[in-house]
Amino acid sequence: MISTLLLDAGGIFGALGGSLPLLLIPIVMYFFMIRPQQKRQKEQDAFAKSITPGAEVCTASGIIGKIKKIDGNIVTMEVDHNTFMRMTITSISKEMTDAIKK
Repeated sequence: MISTLLLDAGGIFGALGGSLPLLLIPIVMYFFMIRPQQKRQKEQDAFAKSITPGAEVCTASGIIGKIKKIDGNIVTMEVDHNTFMRMTITSISKEMTDAIKK
């Protein structure tokens, strides 16, 4: 009787084959979506910790300026002569010091 049920279901591989795509979806999502995002977040955190006063940076919204002061999580950035903006350190997306010199 058990062998009849296994043959009717297509054997063990038939039962597993039907649910295999459902089992693979979370694994594929992890490797293509979650893991790269975690890697980018670690790189952004390391960059935020490496910022020093005097560095030319660009914010996530595209504002370019020079870091004047870092006070904990708040950065004071000079965007023009005697024009300063205060923002959180996480809003800085990349360093522009090398790009501007070229």
